[in-house]
Amino acid sequence: MSEEPSPRRLTPLRRERLYESLAAHISDFIEAQGLVGGDRLPPERQLAAELGVSRATLSRALASLETRGRIEVRHGVGALVREPQPAGGVPTWEAGLAQRPRSEVLVAREAVLAGLARTAAGADSSLRVAMLAPDGRPRTFDHTWRCVRRLAGDGLLAELDDALAEHAPGPGDTAGVRERLDALADAVLRGDAAAAATTCQGMLGG
Repeated sequence: MSEEPSPRRLTPLRRERLYESLAAHISDFIEAQGLVGGDRLPPERQLAAELGVSRATLSRALASLETRGRIEVRHGVGALVREPQPAGGVPTWEAGLAQRPRSEVLVAREAVLAGLARTAAGADSSLRVAMLAPDGRPRTFDHTWRCVRRLAGDGLLAELDDALAEHAPGPGDTAGVRERLDALADAVLRGDAAAAATTCQGMLGG
């Protein structure tokens, strides 16, 4: 007696979470109303009441939209519409660097420099010597930092450095800068990661 074939089973459908559906609904509302960058959405209490959802669910939906760069939630102001990012365009956070205070961007880049210097100090010792050993010429920021970047390798920190460098360029050629660069190179050559990172503090201020 032949066995009956087992019945085929349907794959369960993915159950979309309410906040995801709500985020899509709000995004459609923004488009339908012709809202543009800077326009403000209704207050959360009003939105929750009109949409028939809890404020907790609405908050998750707004957070999802903010992560996608569709809105920006500002404390004391509310949810503001942001212009949609074109495909292949500059990431939202990077585009916002120009609006940041220069001092803040400088501090951010110095933190990235410190991370890269720390990584460079852990590179192969022969590579460190080949890249940073003194050759009798005064060090410049561009050349020294190019060597540190090559030792640190490509990665997220390098990408962040590229983005920040446009708004926080390297320092000028001064005696103070050359002294810092000598200390940085010496620390990397010794493989002293902590010292290499420390020399980057205040580096961009000259």
